[in-house]
Amino acid sequence: MQKAVELQSRGLTLRGMLHVPENHEGKVPVVLIFHGFTGNKMEPHFIFVKLSRLLESKGIASVRFDFGGSGESDGDFVDMTLSGELQDAINILDYAKTLDFVDTSRIGVVGLSMGGAVGGMLAGERKEDIRALCLWAPAGNMKEAILSRYSDENLSALNKSGYIDLGGLLLGKGFVEDIMKVDIIGKTAQYDKNVLILHGDNDTAVPVETSDRYLEVFEKRCLLHIIEGADHTFNRKNWEDEVLEHTAAFLQEEFKML
Repeated sequence: MQKAVELQSRGLTLRGMLHVPENHEGKVPVVLIFHGFTGNKMEPHFIFVKLSRLLESKGIASVRFDFGGSGESDGDFVDMTLSGELQDAINILDYAKTLDFVDTSRIGVVGLSMGGAVGGMLAGERKEDIRALCLWAPAGNMKEAILSRYSDENLSALNKSGYIDLGGLLLGKGFVEDIMKVDIIGKTAQYDKNVLILHGDNDTAVPVETSDRYLEVFEKRCLLHIIEGADHTFNRKNWEDEVLEHTAAFLQEEFKML
């Protein structure tokens, strides 16, 4: 079963999709799925829709919302910040825990790119609630990416206008100021259970070396699976299939469903 759902976060209505296994008996696990920078609850080639439907077929529920200012949720992209998305993620977790069919001892997180950064920080902050964490090309390098991408001249223009135009999406000054204050890896390192990271070795948006930083803090709790030849969002069917299969198998194992 798939249906549209809404929740309130930071004074905004977040709009999402809830998937629940048909004819389930008793309570079921649930996975929170977080999209990336400029992304939405479907993501490229509908990979999040495919993930939700695959999990549903295996007896696992999922929720995937547009963060505030993205997709169909309320708010403007220019006001988007990493800290704001983390608060949205906290509210999404709390929403999932209220669902009467959810086994609250089996909650997982999947996040792509900046959604991986958000998901990791959520897991670190609410580790007692998160049973399994799966990160796809997690953007633990957001601060460095901003500093390397934008020159002093760009940042000066940002200070004057209040935004940078990213092909029609306005990246606000607040995003840059916020990202400089957030320790993504440090917050994520507080998570104390098993982690799977999936990353393409031809990712030019978030270099695969970024995942090495996650490996350092998680140590033996973390497995990094490299998708050979894959780009940032796994834009070929064989790459997509590999990501989906490994993600589902990991979650099933962590939820003790195998």
